[in-house]
Amino acid sequence: MATIKIGWNLDNSYANLPKTFFSKQNPRRVHSPELVILNEPLAEYLGLNSESLRSNDGISIFAGNEIPEGSIPIAQAYAGHQFGYFNMLGDGRAILLGEQITPRGKKLDIQLKGSGRTPYSRGGDGRAALAPMLREYIISEAMHALGIPTTRSLAVVTTGESVIREKELQGAILTRVAASHIRVATFQYASKYGNVEELRTLADYTLKRHFSDGESSELPYLFLLKEVIKRQASLIAKWQLVGFIHGVMNTDNMAISGETIDYGPCAFMDTYDPSTVFSSIDKQGRYAYGNQPPIGEWNLARFAETLLPLLDDDHNKAVKLAQDALSNFEGLYNNSWLNGMRAKLGIFNEDPQDESLIQVLLSIMHKYNADYTNTFRALTLDKLSDMDLFDTIHFKNWYELWKRRLSSQQESKERVHELMKSSNPTVIPRNHRVEEALEAAEKGDYSIMEKLLDVLSKPYEHSKKQDEYAELPPKSTCGYRTFCGT
Repeated sequence: MATIKIGWNLDNSYANLPKTFFSKQNPRRVHSPELVILNEPLAEYLGLNSESLRSNDGISIFAGNEIPEGSIPIAQAYAGHQFGYFNMLGDGRAILLGEQITPRGKKLDIQLKGSGRTPYSRGGDGRAALAPMLREYIISEAMHALGIPTTRSLAVVTTGESVIREKELQGAILTRVAASHIRVATFQYASKYGNVEELRTLADYTLKRHFSDGESSELPYLFLLKEVIKRQASLIAKWQLVGFIHGVMNTDNMAISGETIDYGPCAFMDTYDPSTVFSSIDKQGRYAYGNQPPIGEWNLARFAETLLPLLDDDHNKAVKLAQDALSNFEGLYNNSWLNGMRAKLGIFNEDPQDESLIQVLLSIMHKYNADYTNTFRALTLDKLSDMDLFDTIHFKNWYELWKRRLSSQQESKERVHELMKSSNPTVIPRNHRVEEALEAAEKGDYSIMEKLLDVLSKPYEHSKKQDEYAELPPKSTCGYRTFCGT
């Protein structure tokens, strides 16, 4: 056990659930770990000493070679739908060290990703490569800065060992921080492989951890379902508003807490197109940008199915309660998205014609292959140049309608500008910038990644130093592709 004064204050409440939900499992030791990056602000928030985390003892914990004091390491079991097909899953390469209780009393999971085989590895080696772990670090921290609920990244270490994929790659381990790792697929596992009392125990634990207001509700499990629906509707709307494409919205990648989880083949959209897909394995476009809201609803329906035995003893009544709750998703999502789009356009109040105004702009952007982020950035800064879109009669007509809409509200031009600045990022993790950083990191140069992270940490700053990061990549004949990073 590592005894250095790092500041660990771990609870292991998940390990008190029935043993069907996890397996006790220590991380597999690695040869010669080295720290690549440490998230010092996050470490401070967690109540951890950054200097100690940089020591050999701290690095040994990030590598899984030492177990922090108070930890009961486990791998979590779950089962769910991958591209529409049900599979037995589980943490095949991740170990939950425990739940850090922060100085503010918040409880957050600390998980090692890429820490070796577990009983759920299904033939995999349980390891991870450097580039995918750094990708998750970059994207998750960018999402946090954008104000989108997300798991976060505390550290990445190299292992001194190789992993074999299509070629030999540097091994690495990511330390992930999450509100919890309870997924829709955790409930699916309980529903299929456990009994009703185990399902109830999981639901009660989830209520206590994430939705404590519902514990005293007359119908606590219906409360749970409704709250998860609300959080997911809000989360997916936030994705759409910044052009984020998750890439693999399987039910094991939907967190009950409402955080974005598992940054595999994710990417941000450049040219606006609802059919945009980046994932190399999503051949049918199931998880395309425009499909994310309905897929979210589909996943929530699978969650609702698991709760039916808890909603009511009468199956038909339980189904009716679940259906009524699910019927609210579309309205909740549309309301969150529409209000977010109003803010992006500097609109403070509501008008029945707002949705039409927004959809017309999006259709024009689609027609003229306009960059999603830079279109709203240009409107924010009132610099309508360098884009073919702005010279078209379609845009000019829309622009007049938009200006008329702004003049119909009482807010000053200054307040409109500030609202747009706070709603439209100057920078996002552009795919070519992320790839540039990862390629350099694989060669031992982390400076490009560090500079990128610094710029991404202030996406709404709208400063001159961000201009180069708002530039589009050179035109390519082959589309950008992402991979799961297994």
